[in-house]
Amino acid sequence: MWTSSRPLAASAPISAPAALVAALALLLTLLAPALPARAQSSQEAAEPSAPLLGFTAAGSQAQRALEERLDALVEREHLRTWMERLASQPHHVGSPWDRENAQFMAELLRSWGYQVEIEEFRVPFPVPVARTVEMIEPTPFTATLEEPTLPEDRTSGQKDAQLPTYNAYSAEGDVSGQVVYVNYGIPEDYDELARRGIDVSGKIVLARYGGSWRGIKPKVAAEHGAVGCILYSDPRDDGYFVGDAYPEGGYRNADGAQRGSVMDMPNYPGDPTTPGRGSVDGVERIPIEEAPTLTKIPVLPVSWADAKPILEALEGPVAPAAWRGALPLTYHLGPGPATVRLALDFDWQLAPLYDVIARWPGSELPDEWVIRGNHHDAWVNGAADPTSGMVAVLEEARVVAELAKAGHPPKRTIIYAAWDGEEEGLLGSTEWAETHADELRAKAVAYVNTDSSSRGFFGAGGSHSLERFVNQVAVDVTDPDTGVTVDRRLRALLRVVGDPKTQAELGSRPDLRISALGSGSDFTPFLQHLGVASLNIGYGGQGDYGVYHSIYDSIDHFQRFMDTDYSYGETLVQTAGRITLRLANAEIVPMRFGNAAETYAGYLDELIELTDTMRQETEAHNAKIDDGVWQLVDDPKETLLPPERKEPVPYLAFAPLQNAMAQVQEAAARYDRALESAANRSEPLPAEARNEINRLLRGTERTLTRDEGLPDRTWYVHHVYAPGFYTGYGVKTLPTVREAIEQRRWAEAEAQIEVTAGVLRAFAERVDAAAVLLEEG
Repeated sequence: MWTSSRPLAASAPISAPAALVAALALLLTLLAPALPARAQSSQEAAEPSAPLLGFTAAGSQAQRALEERLDALVEREHLRTWMERLASQPHHVGSPWDRENAQFMAELLRSWGYQVEIEEFRVPFPVPVARTVEMIEPTPFTATLEEPTLPEDRTSGQKDAQLPTYNAYSAEGDVSGQVVYVNYGIPEDYDELARRGIDVSGKIVLARYGGSWRGIKPKVAAEHGAVGCILYSDPRDDGYFVGDAYPEGGYRNADGAQRGSVMDMPNYPGDPTTPGRGSVDGVERIPIEEAPTLTKIPVLPVSWADAKPILEALEGPVAPAAWRGALPLTYHLGPGPATVRLALDFDWQLAPLYDVIARWPGSELPDEWVIRGNHHDAWVNGAADPTSGMVAVLEEARVVAELAKAGHPPKRTIIYAAWDGEEEGLLGSTEWAETHADELRAKAVAYVNTDSSSRGFFGAGGSHSLERFVNQVAVDVTDPDTGVTVDRRLRALLRVVGDPKTQAELGSRPDLRISALGSGSDFTPFLQHLGVASLNIGYGGQGDYGVYHSIYDSIDHFQRFMDTDYSYGETLVQTAGRITLRLANAEIVPMRFGNAAETYAGYLDELIELTDTMRQETEAHNAKIDDGVWQLVDDPKETLLPPERKEPVPYLAFAPLQNAMAQVQEAAARYDRALESAANRSEPLPAEARNEINRLLRGTERTLTRDEGLPDRTWYVHHVYAPGFYTGYGVKTLPTVREAIEQRRWAEAEAQIEVTAGVLRAFAERVDAAAVLLEEG
């Protein structure tokens, strides 16, 4: 579900022209011989003899030797072979090749010595039987809704097996109405339309992909009274404006369309009819028509070739400059005179999910689990998304098994998972996590996720208690293009394209920041529903990837424009293999809490700054109304409606959060000091003390959750990270307080400050308890 066109994380989000990134990559390659072989980001990380996080000095030496063997065992050609097998046919949920792939992977894993089972779940899966987009006025036009076969792409002609272009979990219906162009279709865009006196009630909205997760677009449209929603891919975002279109280049062509789920995942992911319960035989289901995660209006994706005649037929005001795409036309807002009929009908099947679960029991701590996953289903052939990540998981599992059989079994149990149904709404991982929830809460140490991966720069997001750990891994992995460490290469990129804060921290902060996780891949049920510390990692930033969720996400595209020689797939195996094995073998779960405390405090500072900014903007806004100055744009040709007065922003009492945050910082500093001292002891911790410390550490992330969940969406229980109610994949940190402030619900914000402060105090108390045991050990 993730795209891999840039690093998945890394300090702040990276935004830079593709040509700049490519030029920097070339420069790094040329300069590689002159660069130091190891990054100097941290003295601790730069010294090969320094203990690894969670290991004694002796344990660190043994672990590093094991990782050298891991690197030597990785065989790049396996990645190519398995890519050619898994992505050779369309393999969406319920398809014959989806089942074939699951059985193929299960047999591979069994042959390597794993205990393997395929856990099957059955979920409602709508497949379209009728799709119509036709312009009735002013000129008749019928959208083709078809992606043509290309001679340069050997799998693009598999029409009988391909899913058509559509949005899963859209409402059915046959609606007609004038069209309004709504830019990306996010809440701010409707505010802009309202200022121009444009109402979408009874209309069909036309929104371009981007700016937010696709499922937010029909959700917001329905809230504003629209009767239908059409999504299209503008070439400014992933087509010829960015680079040459496929097959000449890697970007979306005129006929390419983006499939995708529009399930309201910020409410809950997984089977829409079994929220919070595994979708197993005999489970109680709610009627599909009552499922709150289904859209309220029909929605369908089209290519820019199909959208262009509709955009050309629109009149009304010219769209603001930021709303204009790259098509050769003047972008108007409407409404009309373009009038469109949108008709959708679905066959609601109960489709099988095939989760492949492989276990290697821990030699010392079998009831502590490290879970490593990637999904295997795709919208069509899915070479990049998800097969590029899935083949890396298979090779990692093979190498770990080889090491175990050679006398180096993992101390903790490792579970390798190939999830099904991720594309439709994290179905397989969610149903598995819900089914095994109690056992996972008790035993899971961490969940490590990958999805799509490509050529380029390392990125990571996840629980900030694992930030130091991830940074330590990054300085031990070599970038295949430049010969420097992946940490070093990423730092070089950030010096050019990072925001000012990130660039300032490069010289002062030992660790690069990892990003907070919202949603969009299979970490969600583990982190945000069960409170299992999680990571999402991958490589990207140099692949020409404009074929997301189309029939052209193929083997031919991947091998021409993505990880052409599978060298970064090999690097991903080496990176994720280190992460998995260090989590499995560490004497003490490799968490450090100073980074987390600093990050959480930064989130609180953001909330205070947000409130202050909103107060200032509200006062300025109301003053302009009082003074009669309401023309808020520079273009005198635009006529805007006077804005309404806004309710003043009160002074919120942040003291409970500030006090709790101070407690977190104190406990974190104490634990990190105790951990460093313990690593330098000559004698290991007694087994009883070590086991109790690890039990406390496994539960630290869970103390950041509450069984009551978030307001109005109780499936999500994490009070530091959650997908935004109106951002979807995008994260909201300290979400209950942040979203109450953003939506100007002041009484709720005050109440949630108290609730979140209580969560942070519980976290601090658990970290402090672990610190005491380390000090006494």
